[in-house]
This record gives sequence, structure tokens and C-alpha cells, in this order.
Amino acid sequence: MLNLDTIQQRLLSEIADLHEVPEGAYNIRSNSHAAGRKSTANIEIVSKTDVSGLEVHVKPGTKNESVHIPVVLTESGLKEVVYNDFYIGDDADVLIVAGCGIDNCGNQDSEHDGIHRFFVGKNAKVRYVEKHYGSGSGAGKRILNPGTEVYQQEGSTVEMEMVQIKGVDDTERTTTAELASGAKLVVRERLMTHGDQRAISTYVVTLNGKDASADVVSRSVARDHSYQKFDAKIIGNAPCHGHTECDSIIMDEGRILAVPGLEANDLDAALVHEAAIGKIAGDQLIKLMTLGLTEAEAEEQIINGFLQ
Repeated sequence: MLNLDTIQQRLLSEIADLHEVPEGAYNIRSNSHAAGRKSTANIEIVSKTDVSGLEVHVKPGTKNESVHIPVVLTESGLKEVVYNDFYIGDDADVLIVAGCGIDNCGNQDSEHDGIHRFFVGKNAKVRYVEKHYGSGSGAGKRILNPGTEVYQQEGSTVEMEMVQIKGVDDTERTTTAELASGAKLVVRERLMTHGDQRAISTYVVTLNGKDASADVVSRSVARDHSYQKFDAKIIGNAPCHGHTECDSIIMDEGRILAVPGLEANDLDAALVHEAAIGKIAGDQLIKLMTLGLTEAEAEEQIINGFLQ
């Protein structure tokens, strides 16, 4: 598949479910270089000229097409910042699959910071999937700091799936969004940390138009000595609906901080925040152990179901 070695292909499988060259438009980046690119009649991918990164242009009315832009790093000590802009035309409906996988077998830290901006046209629909994954036996850290900006015009819908389940030592995810009238944003974050890992997730969503809505939900598990912070703020500047939720399992000596933020600047702004942090219930473990599972196997079963 393209010009990738076995490790790089494994990373692509983890972060983008790719086992062969994807259909539709794609740009695959490996160790700061392009490993392959293809545009289509309705989706054009071009390189930026001033900084490292891409512009992705989706024509108005494009339906049932996809864009894959995964990144893999296998060189220890490599650090990069990439700026990608997505211009989604009116009435388009597309799937965008991003994500980054780092395999670090050396002693130097490896880091990828991806800055993504989405400009979503009227009545357009975008499903965005971003998965992060780390592996490798080296002492160097695997660091990922994604930054996402979303600008939605009237009647548009953006669904975002943010996943980080294994191997990332340090991450700071920052997501901001501005929604016009009738626009809808749905975010589903799934996160697990272990060892001494640290994960910070910050969301600031501004609902500027009538009937704009946002639903931001995070499910996470903190194991060993890891630390997580979920900081979500919704600002209602018009008659709108906003909801944030943090649902977390804490294990061992893990730590989790949930910071709710609601700002209503209109009489008809309806905003809600929910947070729940706790350990695995003992009766759940006992029930599974009576079926023949060990305690460790029962814990894994519960966690896997929780993070689905």
C-alpha cells in the first residue's frame, strides 16, 4: 500500500481503518512527507504555500464522498505542526477521516500538532473522525496536540468523533466552534489514559443564531497515575439549545477534573451540563465474574463496553 513500511501500515489501520488505498480523495502523510494524494472531481486537495498543511475544497452539492488525511510518525525526535483548512460547499454531505499514529522506539519525544479549520456552508453536513494512537518501546514520549476550529453557516450539521484509547503520553485538545441559525454540532469524545499520561480536552462552543444547538459528550477512563481534564463551555447568544456531559471511570490512582461552563446571554438560551465520575460498580464485576471471568477480564469487558 503506497510507499509505507509494515509499522506505518499498522498505524494507518489503527487510526483510519485503512488496509488499502482508500476510495475517494486522500492525502497520507508519513514522517513529514506526503506518501500519497488523490483529488476527485468534487474534492480538491492542494498544498498550502506559506505553511505546512493542506486546503481541502468540497464543491457545493457533493454527496456521499469521503476525504482521508491521516498522519503517521515513526522517527523518534520528529516534531511537526500542520495546518489544514476545509472548505465545505453549501448542501454538501461528506465524511472526513483524520487522525495521527506515532510509533516511537527511541529516547527522544515525537510530536504532531494538527491545526484544523472547518468552514461549513449552508445546509451542509460533515462527519469528522479523528483517532489518535501511540505505540513503540522507546522512552521518548508520544505527544499530540490537536486544535480544531469550526465555523458553521445556517442549517449546517457537523458530527465529530474524537477517539484516543491507547499509547499517547501527552495531549492537549482544543476545540472551538461558532454556529449560525439552525446549525447543529454533535461531539462524541472517547478517551483512555494509563501510566503517567496526561490528557486535556477544552471545548468552547458559541451559539450565535436562533435554534442553533450543540451536544458535547465525553466518555473517559483514567487508569494508573494518569490525569485528565475535561473543560467544556457553551455560550448561548440567541434562543438555542446546548448540552455538555462528562461521564468518567476512575481507576487505581488516576485523577479526573471536570470543569463545566455555561454562559447564557439570551432569555431563551437553554443550556445544560452533566458530570459523573466514579469507579466501576462492584455488582457489575461480580456479575461478570460469576460467568467465569477473572476480575481483570471483567474490568476490561466493562471498560470496552463503556468506551464503545
